[in-house]
Amino acid sequence: MPQIEALRTKHRTVRRPCDARSLEEGVRQRLADKVSGTMVGLWLLIGEHLRLGTWDLLSGWTGPGVSPAAPRVAMQMVHEAALCVSGIRERRSLTAHDFELLNGLPFVASDGAVHDLLNAHTIDQAQAVQVALGRIRQSRGHFPGALLAIDPHRLPSTSKRHMRRHKTHAQEIARKAMQTFFCLDAVTAQPLCLTSGSSARTVAQATPELLDLAAAILGPKARGVLVLADTEHFTGELLDAVHQQTPFDLLTPMPRQRDLEQRAADLPPEAFGRCWAGLAMAKRPYTPVHSKAGPYWMIVQRSGEDPRQWHYKSFLCTSDRPEVDLLTRDFPQRWHIEEFFNVNQALGWQHAGTQNLHIRYGRMTMALMAQAALHQLRQRLGPAQQTWNAQQFATKVLRGLDGDVRVEGDRIVVTYYNAKEILPYREQFEDLPARLSQEKVDPRIPWLYGYRLDFQFR
Repeated sequence: MPQIEALRTKHRTVRRPCDARSLEEGVRQRLADKVSGTMVGLWLLIGEHLRLGTWDLLSGWTGPGVSPAAPRVAMQMVHEAALCVSGIRERRSLTAHDFELLNGLPFVASDGAVHDLLNAHTIDQAQAVQVALGRIRQSRGHFPGALLAIDPHRLPSTSKRHMRRHKTHAQEIARKAMQTFFCLDAVTAQPLCLTSGSSARTVAQATPELLDLAAAILGPKARGVLVLADTEHFTGELLDAVHQQTPFDLLTPMPRQRDLEQRAADLPPEAFGRCWAGLAMAKRPYTPVHSKAGPYWMIVQRSGEDPRQWHYKSFLCTSDRPEVDLLTRDFPQRWHIEEFFNVNQALGWQHAGTQNLHIRYGRMTMALMAQAALHQLRQRLGPAQQTWNAQQFATKVLRGLDGDVRVEGDRIVVTYYNAKEILPYREQFEDLPARLSQEKVDPRIPWLYGYRLDFQFR
Protein backbone atom coordinates (compact mmCIF):
# COMPACT_ATOMS: atom_id res chain seq x y z
CA MET A 1 0.00 0.00 0.00
CA PRO A 2 1.47 3.43 -0.94
CA GLN A 3 2.35 5.65 2.00
CA ILE A 4 3.31 9.28 2.53
CA GLU A 5 5.07 11.12 5.35
CA ALA A 6 2.61 13.18 7.38
CA LEU A 7 2.63 15.26 10.55
CA ARG A 8 1.13 13.58 13.60
CA THR A 9 1.87 16.66 15.67
CA LYS A 10 4.01 19.68 14.85
CA HIS A 11 7.02 17.80 16.22
CA ARG A 12 6.33 14.24 15.09
CA THR A 13 5.95 12.62 11.66
CA VAL A 14 4.32 9.30 10.78
CA ARG A 15 3.79 7.25 7.64
CA ARG A 16 0.17 7.29 6.45
CA PRO A 17 -1.51 5.31 3.63
CA CYS A 18 -2.27 7.49 0.62
CA ASP A 19 -4.29 5.20 -1.65
CA ALA A 20 -7.63 6.54 -2.90
CA ARG A 21 -9.76 4.46 -0.52
CA SER A 22 -7.80 5.38 2.62
CA LEU A 23 -7.88 9.08 1.76
CA GLU A 24 -11.61 9.12 1.11
CA GLU A 25 -12.48 7.12 4.22
CA GLY A 26 -10.28 9.38 6.36
CA VAL A 27 -11.81 12.59 5.04
CA ARG A 28 -15.40 11.35 5.29
CA GLN A 29 -14.83 10.19 8.86
CA ARG A 30 -13.33 13.53 9.91
CA LEU A 31 -16.27 15.38 8.37
CA ALA A 32 -18.75 13.05 10.06
CA ASP A 33 -17.08 13.79 13.41
CA LYS A 34 -17.60 17.55 12.75
CA VAL A 35 -14.93 20.21 12.91
CA SER A 36 -14.74 23.37 14.99
CA GLY A 37 -12.03 26.03 14.95
CA THR A 38 -10.77 29.38 13.75
CA MET A 39 -9.44 28.32 10.35
CA VAL A 40 -12.85 27.92 8.73
CA GLY A 41 -12.33 31.19 6.87
CA LEU A 42 -10.19 29.22 4.44
CA TRP A 43 -13.31 27.45 3.19
CA LEU A 44 -14.34 30.73 1.53
CA LEU A 45 -11.67 29.99 -1.07
CA ILE A 46 -13.40 26.80 -2.25
CA GLY A 47 -15.88 28.64 -4.45
CA GLU A 48 -13.07 30.67 -6.00
CA HIS A 49 -11.10 27.50 -6.73
CA LEU A 50 -14.12 26.04 -8.52
CA ARG A 51 -14.51 29.19 -10.59
CA LEU A 52 -10.79 29.24 -11.49
CA GLY A 53 -10.49 25.52 -12.17
CA THR A 54 -7.66 25.18 -9.63
CA TRP A 55 -8.14 21.42 -9.29
CA ASP A 56 -7.75 20.86 -13.03
CA LEU A 57 -4.60 22.98 -13.04
CA LEU A 58 -3.09 21.06 -10.13
CA SER A 59 -4.07 17.70 -11.60
CA GLY A 60 -2.47 18.70 -14.88
CA TRP A 61 0.71 19.71 -13.06
CA THR A 62 1.00 16.50 -11.05
CA GLY A 63 0.21 14.44 -14.16
CA PRO A 64 -1.81 11.27 -14.75
CA GLY A 65 -1.16 8.01 -12.99
CA VAL A 66 0.24 9.51 -9.79
CA SER A 67 -0.95 8.99 -6.25
CA PRO A 68 -4.37 10.57 -5.55
CA ALA A 69 -2.62 12.40 -2.71
CA ALA A 70 -0.33 14.34 -5.09
CA PRO A 71 -2.76 17.05 -6.31
CA ARG A 72 -4.14 17.31 -2.78
CA VAL A 73 -0.65 17.99 -1.42
CA ALA A 74 -0.34 20.63 -4.14
CA MET A 75 -3.63 22.11 -2.89
CA GLN A 76 -2.10 22.16 0.59
CA MET A 77 0.77 24.30 -0.76
CA VAL A 78 -1.74 26.70 -2.33
CA HIS A 79 -3.54 27.13 0.98
CA GLU A 80 -0.29 27.49 2.92
CA ALA A 81 0.62 30.33 0.57
CA ALA A 82 -2.79 31.93 1.16
CA LEU A 83 -2.15 31.76 4.92
CA CYS A 84 1.28 33.41 4.41
CA VAL A 85 2.84 30.50 6.30
CA SER A 86 6.64 30.57 6.33
CA GLY A 87 9.41 28.68 8.08
CA ILE A 88 9.79 24.98 8.70
CA ARG A 89 6.49 23.10 8.62
CA GLU A 90 7.27 21.08 11.79
CA ARG A 91 7.31 24.34 13.76
CA ARG A 92 3.85 25.35 12.61
CA SER A 93 0.57 24.49 14.25
CA LEU A 94 -1.58 23.64 11.21
CA THR A 95 -2.03 20.07 12.43
CA ALA A 96 -4.30 21.13 15.30
CA HIS A 97 -6.83 23.09 13.22
CA ASP A 98 -8.15 20.52 10.72
CA PHE A 99 -6.41 22.48 7.98
CA GLU A 100 -5.95 19.18 6.12
CA LEU A 101 -9.67 18.64 5.41
CA LEU A 102 -9.80 21.67 3.13
CA ASN A 103 -7.25 19.93 0.90
CA GLY A 104 -9.08 16.61 0.74
CA LEU A 105 -6.59 14.90 3.06
CA PRO A 106 -6.96 13.31 6.51
CA PHE A 107 -3.47 14.55 7.45
CA VAL A 108 -1.02 17.41 6.85
CA ALA A 109 1.78 16.38 4.49
CA SER A 110 5.26 16.90 5.91
CA ASP A 111 8.11 18.98 4.50
CA GLY A 112 9.67 15.82 3.10
CA ALA A 113 6.51 14.88 1.19
CA VAL A 114 6.14 18.39 -0.20
CA HIS A 115 9.80 18.46 -1.23
CA ASP A 116 9.49 15.10 -3.00
CA LEU A 117 6.44 16.32 -4.93
CA LEU A 118 8.12 19.55 -6.02
CA ASN A 119 11.35 17.74 -6.87
CA ALA A 120 9.50 15.44 -9.27
CA HIS A 121 8.43 18.32 -11.55
CA THR A 122 10.30 20.55 -13.97
CA ILE A 123 10.40 24.26 -14.69
CA ASP A 124 8.58 23.67 -17.99
CA GLN A 125 5.68 22.07 -16.14
CA ALA A 126 5.41 25.01 -13.74
CA GLN A 127 5.48 27.47 -16.64
CA ALA A 128 2.75 25.54 -18.44
CA VAL A 129 0.56 25.93 -15.34
CA GLN A 130 1.29 29.67 -15.26
CA VAL A 131 0.22 30.03 -18.89
CA ALA A 132 -3.00 28.08 -18.30
CA LEU A 133 -3.77 30.09 -15.16
CA GLY A 134 -3.03 33.37 -16.95
CA ARG A 135 -5.42 32.52 -19.79
CA ILE A 136 -8.16 31.66 -17.31
CA ARG A 137 -7.60 34.90 -15.42
CA GLN A 138 -7.74 36.96 -18.60
CA SER A 139 -10.97 35.26 -19.64
CA ARG A 140 -12.44 36.10 -16.24
CA GLY A 141 -11.51 39.77 -16.61
CA HIS A 142 -8.76 39.90 -13.99
CA PHE A 143 -6.63 41.97 -16.37
CA PRO A 144 -7.08 43.47 -19.85
CA GLY A 145 -3.43 42.92 -20.80
CA ALA A 146 -3.22 46.16 -22.79
CA LEU A 147 -0.37 47.64 -20.71
CA LEU A 148 2.21 45.52 -18.90
CA ALA A 149 4.96 46.19 -16.35
CA ILE A 150 8.02 44.05 -15.66
CA ASP A 151 10.33 44.20 -12.68
CA PRO A 152 12.98 42.05 -10.96
CA HIS A 153 12.21 41.09 -7.37
CA ARG A 154 15.22 39.79 -5.46
CA LEU A 155 14.38 37.44 -2.61
CA PRO A 156 16.86 37.37 0.28
CA SER A 157 18.40 33.93 0.68
CA THR A 158 20.21 32.21 3.54
CA SER A 159 21.56 29.44 1.33
CA LYS A 160 25.09 28.21 2.11
CA ARG A 161 25.93 28.02 -1.58
CA HIS A 162 28.50 30.30 -3.17
CA MET A 163 26.65 32.80 -5.33
CA ARG A 164 26.68 36.34 -6.58
CA ARG A 165 25.54 38.91 -4.02
CA HIS A 166 23.22 41.86 -4.64
CA LYS A 167 22.44 45.15 -2.95
CA THR A 168 19.61 47.56 -3.67
CA HIS A 169 21.43 50.73 -2.63
CA ALA A 170 25.09 51.67 -2.56
CA GLN A 171 24.96 52.06 1.22
CA GLU A 172 23.65 48.53 1.80
CA ILE A 173 25.70 45.41 2.43
CA ALA A 174 25.54 43.01 -0.50
CA ARG A 175 23.67 39.80 0.35
CA LYS A 176 22.70 36.54 -1.27
CA ALA A 177 19.48 36.62 -3.24
CA MET A 178 17.39 34.62 -5.67
CA GLN A 179 16.42 36.46 -8.82
CA THR A 180 12.68 36.55 -9.49
CA PHE A 181 11.14 38.42 -12.41
CA PHE A 182 7.46 39.43 -12.51
CA CYS A 183 5.18 40.54 -15.33
CA LEU A 184 2.02 42.35 -14.22
CA ASP A 185 -0.87 44.11 -15.82
CA ALA A 186 0.00 47.75 -15.15
CA VAL A 187 -3.65 48.86 -14.88
CA THR A 188 -5.06 46.26 -12.46
CA ALA A 189 -1.75 45.30 -10.74
CA GLN A 190 -2.59 41.62 -11.27
CA PRO A 191 0.24 39.20 -12.19
CA LEU A 192 0.40 37.37 -15.49
CA CYS A 193 3.47 35.23 -14.83
CA LEU A 194 6.90 35.07 -13.23
CA THR A 195 10.28 33.48 -13.82
CA SER A 196 13.17 32.80 -11.52
CA GLY A 197 16.85 32.05 -11.67
CA SER A 198 20.10 31.93 -9.78
CA SER A 199 21.53 35.15 -8.40
CA ALA A 200 23.88 35.33 -11.40
CA ARG A 201 21.07 35.61 -13.93
CA THR A 202 20.79 39.08 -15.44
CA VAL A 203 17.73 41.06 -16.41
CA ALA A 204 18.77 40.84 -20.07
CA GLN A 205 18.86 37.04 -19.86
CA ALA A 206 15.57 36.62 -18.00
CA THR A 207 13.30 39.17 -19.70
CA PRO A 208 12.86 37.43 -23.09
CA GLU A 209 11.70 34.25 -21.33
CA LEU A 210 9.32 36.26 -19.15
CA LEU A 211 7.83 38.04 -22.17
CA ASP A 212 7.48 34.74 -24.03
CA LEU A 213 5.28 33.50 -21.17
CA ALA A 214 3.25 36.74 -21.27
CA ALA A 215 2.83 36.40 -25.04
CA ALA A 216 1.62 32.81 -24.64
CA ILE A 217 -0.99 34.02 -22.14
CA LEU A 218 -2.23 36.98 -24.19
CA GLY A 219 -2.11 35.21 -27.56
CA PRO A 220 -2.87 37.45 -30.58
CA LYS A 221 -3.74 40.32 -28.23
CA ALA A 222 -0.04 40.64 -27.36
CA ARG A 223 0.77 42.33 -30.67
CA GLY A 224 1.81 45.93 -30.03
CA VAL A 225 1.21 45.84 -26.24
CA LEU A 226 3.48 48.29 -24.41
CA VAL A 227 5.72 46.89 -21.67
CA LEU A 228 6.97 49.31 -19.00
CA ALA A 229 10.43 48.57 -17.65
CA ASP A 230 13.02 50.27 -15.45
CA THR A 231 16.59 51.41 -16.02
CA GLU A 232 17.99 47.90 -15.49
CA HIS A 233 16.36 46.88 -18.78
CA PHE A 234 18.25 49.48 -20.81
CA THR A 235 20.72 47.31 -22.71
CA GLY A 236 21.19 47.05 -26.44
CA GLU A 237 20.98 43.26 -26.25
CA LEU A 238 17.63 43.29 -24.49
CA LEU A 239 16.11 46.04 -26.60
CA ASP A 240 17.01 44.10 -29.75
CA ALA A 241 15.61 40.87 -28.34
CA VAL A 242 12.28 42.47 -27.41
CA HIS A 243 12.02 44.29 -30.74
CA GLN A 244 12.92 41.32 -32.94
CA GLN A 245 11.71 38.27 -31.03
CA THR A 246 8.55 39.33 -29.18
CA PRO A 247 5.30 41.03 -30.21
CA PHE A 248 5.73 43.71 -27.54
CA ASP A 249 6.97 47.29 -27.50
CA LEU A 250 9.27 48.31 -24.65
CA LEU A 251 9.53 51.64 -22.82
CA THR A 252 12.43 52.08 -20.42
CA PRO A 253 14.12 55.03 -18.69
CA MET A 254 17.64 55.74 -19.88
CA PRO A 255 20.38 55.79 -17.22
CA ARG A 256 21.76 59.09 -15.96
CA GLN A 257 25.07 58.77 -17.76
CA ARG A 258 27.13 61.82 -18.65
CA ASP A 259 27.04 61.28 -22.40
CA LEU A 260 23.27 60.66 -22.46
CA GLU A 261 22.56 63.71 -20.32
CA GLN A 262 24.81 65.82 -22.53
CA ARG A 263 23.03 64.56 -25.64
CA ALA A 264 19.72 65.68 -24.13
CA ALA A 265 21.10 69.09 -23.09
CA ASP A 266 22.54 69.67 -26.59
CA LEU A 267 19.12 69.48 -28.23
CA PRO A 268 18.07 72.95 -29.49
CA PRO A 269 15.13 74.59 -27.67
CA GLU A 270 13.01 74.45 -30.82
CA ALA A 271 13.27 70.63 -30.79
CA PHE A 272 11.02 70.55 -27.73
CA GLY A 273 7.27 70.70 -27.90
CA ARG A 274 5.73 72.51 -24.96
CA CYS A 275 3.14 70.34 -23.19
CA TRP A 276 2.18 72.70 -20.39
CA ALA A 277 3.90 75.02 -17.96
CA GLY A 278 7.17 73.48 -16.80
CA LEU A 279 7.09 70.48 -19.14
CA ALA A 280 8.36 70.04 -22.68
CA MET A 281 9.31 66.97 -24.70
CA ALA A 282 11.47 66.11 -27.67
CA LYS A 283 11.73 62.87 -29.63
CA ARG A 284 14.68 61.74 -31.74
CA PRO A 285 15.91 58.46 -33.30
CA TYR A 286 18.61 56.81 -31.22
CA THR A 287 20.63 53.61 -31.47
CA PRO A 288 22.02 52.31 -28.15
CA VAL A 289 25.56 51.05 -27.88
CA HIS A 290 25.83 47.37 -28.92
CA SER A 291 22.39 47.49 -30.55
CA LYS A 292 22.14 45.92 -34.00
CA ALA A 293 18.44 46.47 -34.63
CA GLY A 294 18.07 50.22 -33.98
CA PRO A 295 17.39 53.01 -34.30
CA TYR A 296 14.73 53.32 -31.62
CA TRP A 297 13.07 56.45 -30.27
CA MET A 298 14.66 58.56 -27.58
CA ILE A 299 12.18 60.76 -25.70
CA VAL A 300 13.65 63.64 -23.69
CA GLN A 301 11.55 65.20 -20.97
CA ARG A 302 12.56 68.74 -20.03
CA SER A 303 11.31 70.14 -16.72
CA GLY A 304 11.38 73.79 -15.65
CA GLU A 305 10.56 77.18 -17.12
CA ASP A 306 13.79 79.07 -16.52
CA PRO A 307 16.54 77.90 -18.96
CA ARG A 308 19.03 78.10 -16.09
CA GLN A 309 17.01 75.52 -14.16
CA TRP A 310 16.13 73.05 -16.91
CA HIS A 311 16.34 69.35 -15.94
CA TYR A 312 16.33 66.49 -18.41
CA LYS A 313 15.19 62.88 -18.13
CA SER A 314 15.39 60.53 -21.10
CA PHE A 315 13.42 57.43 -22.07
CA LEU A 316 13.74 54.95 -24.91
CA CYS A 317 10.84 53.27 -26.72
CA THR A 318 11.22 50.55 -29.33
CA SER A 319 8.31 51.97 -31.37
CA ASP A 320 7.19 55.40 -32.48
CA ARG A 321 4.36 56.40 -30.12
CA PRO A 322 2.95 59.74 -28.95
CA GLU A 323 5.46 60.87 -26.37
CA VAL A 324 3.06 62.81 -24.15
CA ASP A 325 0.79 59.80 -23.65
CA LEU A 326 3.78 57.56 -22.99
CA LEU A 327 5.28 59.64 -20.20
CA THR A 328 2.23 61.23 -18.58
CA ARG A 329 -0.42 58.49 -18.95
CA ASP A 330 1.32 55.13 -19.41
CA PHE A 331 4.65 55.19 -17.56
CA PRO A 332 3.25 56.31 -14.16
CA GLN A 333 1.17 53.11 -14.16
CA ARG A 334 4.38 51.15 -13.71
CA TRP A 335 4.45 51.91 -10.00
CA HIS A 336 1.49 49.60 -9.49
CA ILE A 337 4.01 46.78 -9.51
CA GLU A 338 5.47 48.11 -6.26
CA GLU A 339 1.98 48.17 -4.77
CA PHE A 340 1.60 44.53 -5.79
CA PHE A 341 4.77 43.54 -3.95
CA ASN A 342 3.75 45.47 -0.84
CA VAL A 343 0.36 43.76 -0.73
CA ASN A 344 1.19 40.22 -1.88
CA GLN A 345 4.82 39.36 -1.23
CA ALA A 346 3.95 37.52 2.01
CA LEU A 347 2.27 34.82 -0.11
CA GLY A 348 5.70 33.37 -0.82
CA TRP A 349 7.80 36.06 -2.45
CA GLN A 350 9.60 37.45 0.61
CA HIS A 351 12.34 34.91 1.16
CA ALA A 352 14.03 32.12 -0.82
CA GLY A 353 15.06 28.97 0.99
CA THR A 354 16.29 26.30 -1.38
CA GLN A 355 18.18 27.33 -4.51
CA ASN A 356 16.88 24.34 -6.50
CA LEU A 357 15.20 26.27 -9.29
CA HIS A 358 12.53 23.73 -10.23
CA ILE A 359 11.42 23.53 -6.60
CA ARG A 360 11.26 27.32 -6.31
CA TYR A 361 9.32 27.54 -9.58
CA GLY A 362 6.77 25.03 -8.32
CA ARG A 363 6.28 26.74 -4.97
CA MET A 364 5.99 30.24 -6.47
CA THR A 365 3.51 28.95 -9.05
CA MET A 366 1.35 27.64 -6.19
CA ALA A 367 1.53 31.13 -4.70
CA LEU A 368 0.26 32.58 -8.00
CA MET A 369 -2.79 30.32 -7.73
CA ALA A 370 -3.37 31.43 -4.16
CA GLN A 371 -3.14 35.09 -5.20
CA ALA A 372 -5.67 34.54 -8.01
CA ALA A 373 -8.20 32.93 -5.66
CA LEU A 374 -7.65 35.62 -3.02
CA HIS A 375 -8.16 38.35 -5.62
CA GLN A 376 -11.54 36.91 -6.55
CA LEU A 377 -12.52 36.57 -2.90
CA ARG A 378 -11.51 40.16 -2.15
CA GLN A 379 -13.81 41.39 -4.93
CA ARG A 380 -16.77 39.87 -3.07
CA LEU A 381 -15.97 41.80 0.10
CA GLY A 382 -15.93 45.50 0.86
CA PRO A 383 -13.43 48.28 0.11
CA ALA A 384 -11.77 47.90 3.52
CA GLN A 385 -10.94 44.21 2.99
CA GLN A 386 -9.69 44.91 -0.51
CA THR A 387 -7.00 47.24 0.85
CA TRP A 388 -5.57 44.75 3.37
CA ASN A 389 -2.26 43.18 2.52
CA ALA A 390 -2.01 39.39 2.27
CA GLN A 391 -0.85 38.96 5.86
CA GLN A 392 -3.70 41.07 7.25
CA PHE A 393 -6.26 39.24 5.12
CA ALA A 394 -4.95 35.86 6.28
CA THR A 395 -5.02 36.92 9.92
CA LYS A 396 -8.45 38.58 9.94
CA VAL A 397 -10.38 36.38 7.53
CA LEU A 398 -8.72 33.08 6.62
CA ARG A 399 -7.66 32.19 10.17
CA GLY A 400 -9.59 34.79 12.12
CA LEU A 401 -13.17 33.53 11.88
CA ASP A 402 -14.73 31.13 14.40
CA GLY A 403 -17.09 28.42 13.23
CA ASP A 404 -17.70 24.77 12.49
CA VAL A 405 -17.85 22.38 9.55
CA ARG A 406 -20.37 19.54 9.27
CA VAL A 407 -21.98 17.32 6.64
CA GLU A 408 -25.69 17.51 5.80
CA GLY A 409 -26.57 15.03 3.09
CA ASP A 410 -24.41 15.76 0.06
CA ARG A 411 -23.36 19.18 1.37
CA ILE A 412 -20.56 20.41 3.58
CA VAL A 413 -22.03 23.25 5.63
CA VAL A 414 -19.67 25.82 7.13
CA THR A 415 -21.25 27.92 9.88
CA TYR A 416 -19.69 31.21 10.99
CA TYR A 417 -20.40 32.75 14.37
CA ASN A 418 -20.20 36.52 14.84
CA ALA A 419 -18.20 36.89 11.62
CA LYS A 420 -18.17 40.68 11.59
CA GLU A 421 -15.60 40.92 8.80
CA ILE A 422 -17.78 39.14 6.23
CA LEU A 423 -21.30 39.33 7.70
CA PRO A 424 -22.26 42.40 5.59
CA TYR A 425 -21.48 40.36 2.46
CA ARG A 426 -23.19 37.11 3.47
CA GLU A 427 -25.37 37.13 0.34
CA GLN A 428 -22.20 36.52 -1.69
CA PHE A 429 -21.73 33.12 -0.02
CA GLU A 430 -25.10 31.79 1.10
CA ASP A 431 -26.65 29.16 -1.19
CA LEU A 432 -23.30 28.78 -2.98
CA PRO A 433 -24.27 25.70 -5.08
CA ALA A 434 -27.10 27.62 -6.75
CA ARG A 435 -24.81 30.60 -7.37
CA LEU A 436 -22.17 28.40 -8.99
CA SER A 437 -24.77 26.65 -11.14
CA GLN A 438 -26.02 30.02 -12.39
CA GLU A 439 -22.42 30.83 -13.38
CA LYS A 440 -22.20 27.50 -15.29
CA VAL A 441 -19.73 26.14 -12.72
CA ASP A 442 -20.11 22.60 -11.38
CA PRO A 443 -20.72 23.03 -7.61
CA ARG A 444 -19.34 19.58 -6.76
CA ILE A 445 -15.87 19.70 -5.20
CA PRO A 446 -13.70 17.08 -6.93
CA TRP A 447 -10.95 16.91 -4.29
CA LEU A 448 -13.64 16.54 -1.57
CA TYR A 449 -15.27 13.55 -3.25
CA GLY A 450 -18.19 15.33 -4.89
CA TYR A 451 -19.54 17.19 -1.87
CA ARG A 452 -21.14 20.59 -2.41
CA LEU A 453 -20.35 23.53 -0.15
CA ASP A 454 -22.67 25.96 1.55
CA PHE A 455 -22.33 28.64 4.24
CA GLN A 456 -24.44 29.77 7.18
CA PHE A 457 -24.07 32.79 9.47
CA ARG A 458 -25.08 32.88 13.13
